[in-house]
Amino acid sequence: MPTALITGASAGLGAEFARRLAAEGADLVLVARGAAALRTLAAELRDEQGVDAEILVADLSRETDAVRVAERIAEAGKPIDLLINNAGFGLPLHFADNDIDDEVRHLRVHVEASMRLMHAAIRAMRGRGGRIINVASVAGFISRSTYSACKGWLIGFSRWANAEYGRDGITVTAVCPGFTHTTFHERMGLAPGREGVPAPMWLDAPLVVGEALRDAAKGRALSIPSVRYKIIVALTRVLPSRITAGVARRGRV
Repeated sequence: MPTALITGASAGLGAEFARRLAAEGADLVLVARGAAALRTLAAELRDEQGVDAEILVADLSRETDAVRVAERIAEAGKPIDLLINNAGFGLPLHFADNDIDDEVRHLRVHVEASMRLMHAAIRAMRGRGGRIINVASVAGFISRSTYSACKGWLIGFSRWANAEYGRDGITVTAVCPGFTHTTFHERMGLAPGREGVPAPMWLDAPLVVGEALRDAAKGRALSIPSVRYKIIVALTRVLPSRITAGVARRGRV
């Protein structure tokens, strides 16, 4: 059976990826900060799907924890066939008002940890192939604080790595959902309905995960779930940045 390692696996898109892959027969390595939530999810997947679900408690804002996860990816005796970099969190929109230590942790999780795990995965997958999915955001195509900058880096790096390592049988896909019904916004302290986003703009997690896995299987460097967000991304290429940045201030993606 293939084995997938998923970061940020205890909730939201990470848990949805875990459930979908387990239903397809994949064994899992579940990574997140919360041990209790990981144990609960792992037990559920073992009981319901009969798969192996290993847990790895790690805070990816800490270098030592990120190194431990990278070392697990590098284990030749227990190879990882699919890496899903999903861990992440949001901060208030105003950079100057955020604590700089929080901004640094944000950068470490979204960029540094993702890069470290991709590096380990690509080295391990060369010669046998594999897939990497990086959960980015449509925010990566617009100008809005450090969240957009981090996601923009992830998109750009994924595009390059998909082309560079395709010859080795490795695909790298950046998944760029828009507003999605998960616990992401609640963890930022926003009550449901307080994001300032019209209802038609919201996506469901199963749709995002399903399209992401299909696009990764096709070797695509970019996955943008739903036609409406494909149109929005296309518009960001022609609209002035001051307009897209103004629209982005209405909510958090």
